[in-house]
Amino acid sequence: MGISTKVNLAGVELKNPVMTASGTFGSGAEYCEFVDLNRLGAVVTKGVANVPWPGNPTPRIAEVYGGMLNAIGLQNPGIDVFAQRDIPFLKQYDTKIIVNVCGKTTEDYIEVVERLGDEPVDMLEINISCPNVKEGGIAFGQDPKAVEAITREVKKHAKQPVIMKLSPNVTDITVMAKAAEAGGADALSLINTLTGMKIDINRRAFAIANKTGGMSGPAVKPVAVRMVYQVANAVSLPIIGMGGIATAEDALEFIMAGATAVSVGTANFFNPYATVEIAEGIESYMRKYNVSDINELIGCVK
Repeated sequence: MGISTKVNLAGVELKNPVMTASGTFGSGAEYCEFVDLNRLGAVVTKGVANVPWPGNPTPRIAEVYGGMLNAIGLQNPGIDVFAQRDIPFLKQYDTKIIVNVCGKTTEDYIEVVERLGDEPVDMLEINISCPNVKEGGIAFGQDPKAVEAITREVKKHAKQPVIMKLSPNVTDITVMAKAAEAGGADALSLINTLTGMKIDINRRAFAIANKTGGMSGPAVKPVAVRMVYQVANAVSLPIIGMGGIATAEDALEFIMAGATAVSVGTANFFNPYATVEIAEGIESYMRKYNVSDINELIGCVK
């Protein structure tokens, strides 16, 4: 039987719902010998800022049970290098380009969004887990008023559809989702990493120099699926689900919980072929259960 894996994300049609998670795939160049980027619904780039960011001191990655901690600190070469080097590379492939944008102030975000306005990219994913330097370092995404305000400002300047990436490090993620919706977001992506810590008992020191890091990997998946389900039932925006996806079964859980698309992150580090295997696995599932259109599965569990 013929099957359709096409999904529509705020007016942008993806050939399938599988994309990469920001910060785990670079901008595709280091994975292209393992993965045919043409097979992916979209490539989500590493975070891009208005100026180069050096990132945090090392060590900044630690393995933990069921996943990993990272405190890279959004190291990136800045928008100028990104526009000259990474966008032309990705344009060689038949896949959508989603640029993850980071900043320390609202003005930082707007500068990048405006620069990307004339670039051939399809969507913008706004990383609001960044610490807001003007508000004493609390992440933009941990205050609903800040979420609504930055969403509204970004929307004023953005030419592409805007995805707000939600932090799970909040009491009620639906409050943040509703704030992003009120600010005019076109889509949401969740979850970003959970804050965690690891101590090296032999050195009697923190395992990563930043003390805390973002936890990702299979251990966070049940939390992520729950949050995607809650948000899908609280707002009417399309959702990109992520958090511990390593197999097609994992991806399908998110889709059935209400995600229109899924991002694969940590799995890329231990299985560089993960994204394509997941896309193929979803197709196999659809054939097995006679599902002709993947949209039948989105939010099918109530």
